[in-house]
Amino acid sequence: MGWVARTGITAAIAAFIALATQDARAANGAYAVDAADISEVGSCKVESWMSTASNTDFSAVANPSCVVDPFRPIELSLQTIRARSDGDWSTTVAPKAKTNFVPTGIGRWGLSAYGGGSFDAATGEALSAFAVIPATFRLSETMRINVNGGWLWDRTADRHYLTYGVGFDWKFTDTLQWTIEAYGQAGAAEIASVVQPRFQTGVRYRPNEIFSVDVIYGHNITGENANWITIGTTYRFPVPEAQPEHRRTGHL
Repeated sequence: MGWVARTGITAAIAAFIALATQDARAANGAYAVDAADISEVGSCKVESWMSTASNTDFSAVANPSCVVDPFRPIELSLQTIRARSDGDWSTTVAPKAKTNFVPTGIGRWGLSAYGGGSFDAATGEALSAFAVIPATFRLSETMRINVNGGWLWDRTADRHYLTYGVGFDWKFTDTLQWTIEAYGQAGAAEIASVVQPRFQTGVRYRPNEIFSVDVIYGHNITGENANWITIGTTYRFPVPEAQPEHRRTGHL
């Protein structure tokens, strides 16, 4: 990678950190609790999902991401969220940068960190900033526990929150994976449901290395005390000269 490209990527990362000043979902697609892993350098993917709630709230999300190596492997993503809440529509853009510090492995913890922010696409106003430490403990080649802890600044309300999450993934067949997770934020809030725990569970069908689809049930996932149904897809662009990580190691 040339000096100009490295400089551009480094500047982009600096811009992401500057923006980290609405909490974006993690890199685990429509799930909120992230794993410590990142993909191979040079690989890219496009995650997208639609969610509808029992109170008529709605969101549609596109989240392209790629892993680059300007000075260490870093996963860069740019999430775009079109949402309806209480009848009002909004479009939010949320950049994020993530890097791994301790690789995951069976019987030991892996560790990474990510940070980013979000802003209103129409006005350019900064809405939030967040920083999270994801940790993953692999029980076996097909089971793992993910634990997240972090910080969120809601700039609109000017409130700071401690964020948390715990999730369990089980790849119970070659093509099916079950996930259950609980997460939330702790701090002062005028609406009780904003700081009440949130919950999701769903099944991922991955018939090949390229494509997967998720069907997820959730409750209170945006702090509004409603029930949600989410349909998500992921399309991956693996590095041509390297096999995907889960095939090399047998991991989910």
